[in-house]
Amino acid sequence: MSALDHVDLELLAALADDPRATVVALADRLGLSRNTVQARMTRLDKAGVFLSYERAISSSALGFPLEAVLSVTVRQADLPRIAEALERVPEIVQAYGLSGQIDLLVHVACRDTQHLFDTDARILAIEGVERTETSLVMGEVIPYRVRPLLELADDDQ
Repeated sequence: MSALDHVDLELLAALADDPRATVVALADRLGLSRNTVQARMTRLDKAGVFLSYERAISSSALGFPLEAVLSVTVRQADLPRIAEALERVPEIVQAYGLSGQIDLLVHVACRDTQHLFDTDARILAIEGVERTETSLVMGEVIPYRVRPLLELADDDQ
């Protein structure tokens, strides 16, 4: 996608402020026509600007209040197969591939410490996983956000 223009950035900032905003509400807020907003939203969507339309749901509300981050070391040649196996572990809510000493950073949600222990054991049992190191999530310090990046990008315009 070509670079985002000022109107795109304003639209994205409005969505960051109110993710549930309708096209009509966004048009009113930005002083644009509904058709213009809809066309830009469609273009941005096709360009992969929007990551997901899945509503973020609290794992605690589902009965999984214990969250942890596992640093996972794997045999590099087995990484594609390991990633497929990890996708089948329902407690994994997110995973990242990393450079450096750790190969994967895996975020899990569990019922309690025994469930976490069992989940870690299932991950370790995947052929090619060499070791894990578990850190408990004590709390969210900075939630996922893009607003500061939007402001920085707009300053660059």
